[in-house]
Amino acid sequence: MSLGDKVRPSSASGKIETLHVPSILSELRTRSKGERRGSASGPECWGEIVSNEFLAASNSEAGKHPPEWLERELLNLDRQRHSVTLGDKAHNTRRHHSANPSPNLRNLKEFEKGGLKTLDETHFGLIVKKCLGLQNLSNAHIQELFMKIDYSSQGMIAWDEFCTYMQLEYTEKEESVIRSKQVALSLPATIKTMCHGDPIVRIHSTPDGTIITVREGGTVCYWNPELQHERPLNRKPKWATDFIPMMQYNKLIIGTGEREIQLYELSSLEAYCQISALDTVPLTLDFCYTGPDECCILYGDAQGCINVILISCVGETLRIWKKLPKIENVPNIAIDNAVLSPNVSFTRWKVHGDWVTKVKYFQNIRAIVSTSNHEATALVIGSVLPSTNIEKEMKEIKEVYHDGKSKKLQSDWTPQPRASSDQTVFPIYKGVKTFDLCKKHNLLVTGGMDRLIRLWNPYVPGKPTGFLEGHSAPIFYLCISSEDNQIFSISMDNTVKIWHIQDQCCLFTAHPEASLIRGDISASFYAHSMKALYIAADSMALLSLKTRPRAHGRVIVSHNEPVMCCGFSKAFRQVVSCSEGSVVKVWDFNTGHQVFEFGGAHGRSAITCMTFDFKGTRLFTGGRDGCLKVWNFNNGQCLKILKKDGKCHEVCDCVYLTVHRNAYVISVGWDQMIDIYTDTPEVPHHVQRPQPAWQDNQKKGHKDDILCIAQCPPSLLATSSYDGEIIVWNVVSGHILCRFMSPIPPEYQHVQGLNTSVPSIIFLKNLTSHTGLLSSGINGYINFWNVLGGGKFVSSFEASRFQQQITKLATTKANTLLYAADHVGYIYIYDMVAFVLGTELRPQRENYWRAHTSRITGLQIVDNDEVVLTSSTDCTVRLWSASGEFIGTFGQSEDWSVHVCSSWKHPAVPYEILIDPLSMPVHDVLNGETSYSEAEQEVSDSHSKLRFHPSSITDTDIEEEIKNVFHPEHGKRLRHEIFKHSNKTPNHGGPKAYHSLKYFDIVDAPTTCTRPDLSLAGIDPFISSVVQLESDEYN
Repeated sequence: MSLGDKVRPSSASGKIETLHVPSILSELRTRSKGERRGSASGPECWGEIVSNEFLAASNSEAGKHPPEWLERELLNLDRQRHSVTLGDKAHNTRRHHSANPSPNLRNLKEFEKGGLKTLDETHFGLIVKKCLGLQNLSNAHIQELFMKIDYSSQGMIAWDEFCTYMQLEYTEKEESVIRSKQVALSLPATIKTMCHGDPIVRIHSTPDGTIITVREGGTVCYWNPELQHERPLNRKPKWATDFIPMMQYNKLIIGTGEREIQLYELSSLEAYCQISALDTVPLTLDFCYTGPDECCILYGDAQGCINVILISCVGETLRIWKKLPKIENVPNIAIDNAVLSPNVSFTRWKVHGDWVTKVKYFQNIRAIVSTSNHEATALVIGSVLPSTNIEKEMKEIKEVYHDGKSKKLQSDWTPQPRASSDQTVFPIYKGVKTFDLCKKHNLLVTGGMDRLIRLWNPYVPGKPTGFLEGHSAPIFYLCISSEDNQIFSISMDNTVKIWHIQDQCCLFTAHPEASLIRGDISASFYAHSMKALYIAADSMALLSLKTRPRAHGRVIVSHNEPVMCCGFSKAFRQVVSCSEGSVVKVWDFNTGHQVFEFGGAHGRSAITCMTFDFKGTRLFTGGRDGCLKVWNFNNGQCLKILKKDGKCHEVCDCVYLTVHRNAYVISVGWDQMIDIYTDTPEVPHHVQRPQPAWQDNQKKGHKDDILCIAQCPPSLLATSSYDGEIIVWNVVSGHILCRFMSPIPPEYQHVQGLNTSVPSIIFLKNLTSHTGLLSSGINGYINFWNVLGGGKFVSSFEASRFQQQITKLATTKANTLLYAADHVGYIYIYDMVAFVLGTELRPQRENYWRAHTSRITGLQIVDNDEVVLTSSTDCTVRLWSASGEFIGTFGQSEDWSVHVCSSWKHPAVPYEILIDPLSMPVHDVLNGETSYSEAEQEVSDSHSKLRFHPSSITDTDIEEEIKNVFHPEHGKRLRHEIFKHSNKTPNHGGPKAYHSLKYFDIVDAPTTCTRPDLSLAGIDPFISSVVQLESDEYN
């Protein structure tokens, strides 16, 4: 069952079971700078380290008995699994760690009869500080935790609420980790039918992604990564046992049943040379580039031997072999003649008691790993060459020196066993069919006939470190993907599994019924570069790994899916963002790092909108499943579900408001109705239905999908729909106050297919005696309406530079500045004072910048901090200063401080915005409207209009110039003042002082110069000293 199908927890009732809660108040402990006091051994203990003084202090301060749940926990001194039932008698069935408990602990049961069942913030702070030994912990941190638990703002918490909060918080953290590890294969597999013939013996890939296959009959085929094109290459038919590409030398090595190792040109498959007369048939091959122009070719045979051919000066050696006499039109050299070359050495080790199933050389450990079905020698890690025997080497040197004897060559190539110090043997039940080794994780995995995957430490052969069970057939193939921390396994029944290395759990299973892979598997290969599995059975099959779209290395994302909405919680100074994948993330507003995350909020449906209650402690989300949900977003607890009876349609927007001290949540969407839910946290029902609909809503309401809703306290509510209609309602009576239709600008009167939808509306107050309404219009226009007096259209202006629809609107607290976001990610700032008062036809644009590369879905102004919060379908949530300076992207590795400008990303901009074509500056020359010569002439004309420059510059001029460069503001934004108005047309105010600086031509000096003869002047220290010395000697 996927995470999206899980039933989310709602509220704790009755008996709460806990098992070693891993840090009851870990977030407080991490913030505290104080050290633990006393002999407390862990944070799980609520009452074990509570002293008599604490009980006396708490009792004297409150004047009442401690809460009964605290008393019961003080009696439970051990840390075994426990059960707590509110209202029932506590059954103490556990041993006490202390042989002589204090008298107060013995008599704590007496307080249960009249004890308190809840705890206020003061007592909660005392318990936290005393139980956890955090005496230096600030009260603000304790208050924050108390508010997170007391989401309904009742001022009291109980034991079950505390347990529920902690249990759900850590459950969601665990699920978020599991969610980050989720992986899947694209099913069904891409199948490429092959002609009937011999099975494929092996599959390999080249660095450019080309897939190479060789059949037993010797047919070689090249495929593209998608298996769409096959290019067979012909060679003389010979039984092929195995092959391996020799990429550094553009060769292909093929082992044959005639005891040969053949080398072919990789591109044309032209025969290059071959090594013949091997003692046995090479069953499995491997090649490794060991150093500059050095390589190792090794093969395993049916006698259980590992044969190693070491070649130095590879290029020269291969060219010599290519010139040798040909046998069957292939240059040939016997192994006995090949080893006569000083560049070639051959070693044959007797390793296994049965034929070799796989052999591989690992350069990072400089060892050979080989396997067989022989249990006693199932897997062996051994050296390439024998360790040095000093006595033997000295004896051979003496024989050569005294007797003139040369070292005899071994003619029969009798296999020699390795010394015990040169190899490590892993005895495994029923042997090993396949294996893989990863140096990064220090991990060796093996699989064979017993259907178990064993995990080993390569240096500890005695016992596996773990087992992976799940296959119902012998293991055929194993591969470790170190970069993804995954293991791929394939069994003989065509079942494919993906395992996680650290968790040792199965992440995904592809059964043959789903993958449609038929027949007996003969070869398989995992291409790390393509992240795909290639399987050869009756046909070639491709199983691609479903990977999340990975952005460029410089691109930072906040979510893995498009972000649909975001908001700021004043209570906790946190930012909450919701994605199309139904994932809710909580971010620290002050630093930008992620605090919490929970998924499956609306099952498999996307979250479309969100809002907070007035205190900012609860989150309301609406989704495409047609319901609203109420959350304690700090631990992912679903408090309530708000939905209608019958079929539910997508919720597009929601708002939280109060009318006559009654709180309501109002939602709108595709059902063209306004749904009103009362916010009553004390009501025990988990599922709540809406109030009866307004009469005007049923009879005179919208005729199309409602996209947006806005409120204007105390009694106005506005809704906009897809057909361009805007209706203003009286919330108290439910009647329609006025209604508008979005006007079409004159230049678009005859254009067909216009998008008349209104995705954003906002009320505008406090500037005039009338209440205004702003709405997004056609092709980047913003319309201004007068709501009162029946309502009328006032004016409109074009807000977007690219004629893109405005998707979000927001105003400052004083309603003097309007922030508008369009469909391509631009944000525009307009001064609305003169426009609303009617003194200007359109508002003055103060600034604009590119915030995202796609549609902006969230826009909120945090007035107290003078910052702007944005989200977009480009999977990012970002924070900006009020003037557009880039602070950072939520989820970036570096933390920021909102009030420390030096920690901001400014003057840098997001990388994807920098490279996006729409971010280019607009100029007539770039648009082709003005030629370069005309633009150059305009520049020269503007320079000619400058007034006469002064002939000299004084210190006073420079001092005045410095004063004019910087703005008079001082404080935290001084560092970025020069960039604040980067998008505005610069106002030079005439020529500057430095424009009048005089300049002089520099004389071109020759590249070489002659040293002057200083001896004539008697000042050359070298010549004059020599002359003086010679004259002294002469005299």
